Amino acid sequence: MTVRIGAHGDVDDAASQAEAIGADIAQVFLSDPQAWKLDAAALSNPGVPAYVHAPYVINVASTNNRIRVPGRRLLQATCTAAADIGALGVVVHGGHVTASDDPAVGFENWRKAIDGLDVNIPLLIENTAGGNNAMARYLDRIALLWEHLADSPNIGTVGFTLDTCHAWAAGLNLATVVEDILVITGRIDLVHANNSRDADGSGADRHARLREGTIPPDLLVEVIGAATSHGADVILETRGTAEETASDIAWLRGELSKN
Repeated sequence: MTVRIGAHGDVDDAASQAEAIGADIAQVFLSDPQAWKLDAAALSNPGVPAYVHAPYVINVASTNNRIRVPGRRLLQATCTAAADIGALGVVVHGGHVTASDDPAVGFENWRKAIDGLDVNIPLLIENTAGGNNAMARYLDRIALLWEHLADSPNIGTVGFTLDTCHAWAAGLNLATVVEDILVITGRIDLVHANNSRDADGSGADRHARLREGTIPPDLLVEVIGAATSHGADVILETRGTAEETASDIAWLRGELSKN
């Protein structure tokens, strides 16, 4: 099976960047990831099969109307724009509630958001690294989220992004995390292949290059290989030069080909 591997890039230069690092696919932002506005009129096809990462400010689980409501609108705008440029899917973080909130309200808010979307592109919820009140950090929370979404009319468009750094930081068992997630969601569409600068269970979202972090490289390859055997694509979100990213992609391809 051919595994598609790529890295995060710029939407207006994704094709040439992908070619320079030997990538098959890319991931892009369509706007400033910390902004609440999306200029869909300025977008064009990135020229390479690409996933779109939704802005970080989106938190549709929030009990705060000033965060949740504009977040829903921005998520809809992102999904619409991503579909218009032929994206492979939209990645969005799982979000969180505050310590004083009932987590059940966050799950119900997610359900309302999914129900209300006009979406014809995969929406891939990503596991998160930290936060005791996160909707998608721990396995039991991911399971509760999927229980709430299970009978949504839009459940067929909802998939999962497994971030390896986030899973490590969350304290999940990387040796079993792929099967654990598949039992809950039935699918893993995309892997964010990142090592971690911090210890297992730290809660810290600080990515490292594939062979430079605290996750043993052979364990990282094992996780990625398990997910790709179920059809997942792979995106690196590691910082480095084009040469360094190309080296990481070539190394990962070689390691995966051994299995």
